[in-house]
Amino acid sequence: MENSEKTMLKEFAPQIERTGIQGYAWIAFLLAVIGLGVYAFIQQVTKGHVVTGMRDNVVWGIYIVNFIFFMGVSYAGALISGTLHLFKTAWRKPIIRMAEFITVISLLIGPGYILLCIGRLDKLHYLVLHGRIQSPITWDVIAISTDIFGCFIFLYLAILRDIANMRDFEELQLPKWRKKLYKIMSLGYTGTEEQKKRLERATDIMATMVIAIAIIVYSVLAWIFSVTLQPGWHSTIFGPYFVIAAVYSGSAVLILAMWFFRKVYHLEQYITKKHFVSVGLIMLVLAAFFGYFTFSDYLTKWYGSEKNDELLIQLLFKEFYWPFIISNYIGVLLPLIVVGIAKFRTIPNITLTAVVVIVALWLNRYLIVVPTLQSPYLPIQDSRTEWSIYSSTWVEWSLTAAGIALFCLLFTLASKFIPIVSIAGNTQEAKPEDVLV
Repeated sequence: MENSEKTMLKEFAPQIERTGIQGYAWIAFLLAVIGLGVYAFIQQVTKGHVVTGMRDNVVWGIYIVNFIFFMGVSYAGALISGTLHLFKTAWRKPIIRMAEFITVISLLIGPGYILLCIGRLDKLHYLVLHGRIQSPITWDVIAISTDIFGCFIFLYLAILRDIANMRDFEELQLPKWRKKLYKIMSLGYTGTEEQKKRLERATDIMATMVIAIAIIVYSVLAWIFSVTLQPGWHSTIFGPYFVIAAVYSGSAVLILAMWFFRKVYHLEQYITKKHFVSVGLIMLVLAAFFGYFTFSDYLTKWYGSEKNDELLIQLLFKEFYWPFIISNYIGVLLPLIVVGIAKFRTIPNITLTAVVVIVALWLNRYLIVVPTLQSPYLPIQDSRTEWSIYSSTWVEWSLTAAGIALFCLLFTLASKFIPIVSIAGNTQEAKPEDVLV
């Protein structure tokens, strides 16, 4: 272990060894939100989907929106972490682990929302036993399973050196079971030149595979929509559109994670203004691409003047006016202004912009799912108004909040198990001007 790594481990030791009162209060709050979600889930299982807003017309609601959003954030984390690793970007070290955690944690939460849409969970195993390869749903199951497996391997390879460092750092005051766990997980890694070469080569291979899998998997998710004849979904650009939107939302989540851990763990020396600006510039470029794809999609629908597409656009501008404006105007223009103009590039401004982008991208998924289902290709005759118009219930919002809380909880626990900033090979020292807000 190098001296610089020992110095960093000493700095991170308090975060790994103990949790303060504020930390326990934060965990208790998250557990309370998750508990409310568990109660809502029990209500849904015992009483059925009638406790949700989903009906015959709108068979999908915010559960599917959450699924698309979390999966998008996951693939974005894979693309960002994999790309930064392969290109050996100089400033990547302090933030790449957050991107890796975002990938795996989102992958664990996202598929759960699909299960909430299924009325008969007791028949879930039929999807494996009797799945049809012609079905896009089966493609998605195979793709997501492959992605989870690949991303876990990539994360494990990325943290292996730090696990070995924590195993060898005797000054850490940890329970015996944790020290034993670090010893088992380190797989006898001692940092020899041969081991470093093999580990680097394996990590490069997995980074390449993760990038490819992320693009393929999210494209498959987009094709589930675009291969239908449903107005608003039958589009040839949904594949790249979903991928761009995913990376866009993921970059915003990464910025928010950087701000949170920088404040909580006092990482101003490692996560500097330079990192916020760098990721902010990535967000700016993605905002431009996202805006272009959004404009192209709606322009062709509007100009084509097909009856059902025209009805959908009218619905968007009447009943979903403000979500449409936030998603497709504010969510695109704000990053271009805040990050594009140098004097606005402060850490608070970039973080606030990231929050707006996260909300805008969630609303974007909502506008893809709900308005389209409210304007079906073949309307159900004489259906009740409350069955035609979707309105989410407290059960759905509670489970949505529980998913977000679980994401934060797993992220918090992960930061207690392994330093949130990569220690191995990280010798960066912040310049005074970089730390400035």
